[in-house]
Amino acid sequence: MYQTIGEYLEYLELEKGLSQNTLDAYRRDLEFFSDFLGVNDIRSIDRLMINSYIRTLKEQKYAPTSIIRKVASLRGFFKWASSIGIIGKNPASTLEQPKVPQKLPKVITVKEIEEMLHNNLTPLQHVIMELLYSCGLRVSELVNLKLNDIDLASKYIRCFGKGSKERIIPIGETAKNVVKKYLPQRELIIKKYNLNTKRLLILENGRLITRQDIYTFIHAQGKLINKNISPHTLRHSFATHLLENGADLRIVQELLGHSDVSTTQLYTHISKKRLKEVYFSINKT
Repeated sequence: MYQTIGEYLEYLELEKGLSQNTLDAYRRDLEFFSDFLGVNDIRSIDRLMINSYIRTLKEQKYAPTSIIRKVASLRGFFKWASSIGIIGKNPASTLEQPKVPQKLPKVITVKEIEEMLHNNLTPLQHVIMELLYSCGLRVSELVNLKLNDIDLASKYIRCFGKGSKERIIPIGETAKNVVKKYLPQRELIIKKYNLNTKRLLILENGRLITRQDIYTFIHAQGKLINKNISPHTLRHSFATHLLENGADLRIVQELLGHSDVSTTQLYTHISKKRLKEVYFSINKT
C-alpha cells in the first residue's frame, strides 16, 4: 500500500507539478488512511471500508476542512489507481465531496494596517508587511520569492502559487521603495556570511527566512493592535479592501491566483457584512 502511495505521489509531482507542501499533505492523508484500515493491498479496499473511515473521522470530531481534504485525497488516489489498472473498480467513484462550510475570512481595517506599518519596523519586516498586504501574497509565495522575480523598474512581481502556477502582480510605489531600501541591507548580509542564494528574504544572522518566522512576526504585530492575525489575514484584507474600493472581481481573482472565481466571491460577502456593520453603527436608534 505504501509503495502504491509513493507511486501516486511521484505521478502528482511529475505530471501535475504539485508543490512539496501539497505532496506532503497528500502523503500524510493517504498513509493515515492506510494505517486506519491496516491493509497492505489496495485491491482489498471497498466502499464500506471508506465509509467506515469517514464516519470515524466525524465521530472523532475532526474539523470539517480536514475531512474534506482527506476525502479529496482518497478520490484522487483511487481515480488514479483505477485509470492505470492497479485496481479494477474504483471504490470511491461515487464518493461525494463534503461541502465546504462557508466561513468568512478574518480581515483588518486599513487603519490597523497603517498602525502596524508605523511600528518601527526593520527594512526586512517592512518588506514582509508590504508584500503580504499590498500584493496579497501567500506566505509560501513570499518565502520563495527570488531577486529576479521582482522588477522594480516595471513595477511587478512574478510569483508561483499553488500547482506552480505563475502570475504577475503589480507592485505599488510604496512597496517598491520599501524593497529598494531593504536590498542594500540584504547585500551586506550576503557578503558577511558569504551566501550564495537568490532568495529575497534573509535574516540578519544569514539564515533564509521560513514560513514560521513570518507567522511569528505577523502574530506579534497583531498583538500590538489587539488582534489575533496570521499572514493570510493580510492577504484577505488585501482582497477585501480592493473590492470595497470598486475593483473588478475578475481582476482580484487574477491577483490572488484563484483558479475558480467562486473562491474570490467569498470576499464580496465580507464587504457586504462590513457595509452593514458601518451603516448600523452610524444609524443607531
